[in-house]
Amino acid sequence: MKAPAWLLAFSLLLLPAASQASSQLEIDLFVQETLADFYKQSPAGRELASRAKGMLVFPKIYKAGFWVGGEYGEGALRIGGNTVGYYNIASASLGLQLGVQKKSQIILFMTDNALQKFRNSQGWEAGVDGSVAIASFGAGEELDTKTFQQPIIGFVFSNKGLMYNLTIEGAKITPIQPG
Repeated sequence: MKAPAWLLAFSLLLLPAASQASSQLEIDLFVQETLADFYKQSPAGRELASRAKGMLVFPKIYKAGFWVGGEYGEGALRIGGNTVGYYNIASASLGLQLGVQKKSQIILFMTDNALQKFRNSQGWEAGVDGSVAIASFGAGEELDTKTFQQPIIGFVFSNKGLMYNLTIEGAKITPIQPG
């Protein structure tokens, strides 16, 4: 099959997921579970999250690719421990890739300015509307001082599957109305 046919087939597979958002209750439950897992994995991440002005949590981002790839997930923006909005994340890519993956992602907005810029957008693109510093961590590891100074910090964890990708750049984040 040619790449354009794969693109069409892959796009059709994503349509049901993208066209019908999960319920608020489902998203909130998965967000709570993801945060508990994140805090358990990284005490340094917990400390950093406690200083954030807001946090965007995507519990399940699914990515698949065969030359043409795409990813999709739903999550919530939390400020002061409360959910203030729901969002989806989506991206497409073209190139040498093969596999499927599920991952969790947390984006911390460390400054009021970074959070406001995100909230005022109707479609925020990582790397274009804001640069996201990817933090790597493991159990008991400390984050470097430079990471703490960034206005937007991203964590990608709980990778499962045959495709591995730690990038957030190019992902489009858009507000949604959960079903």
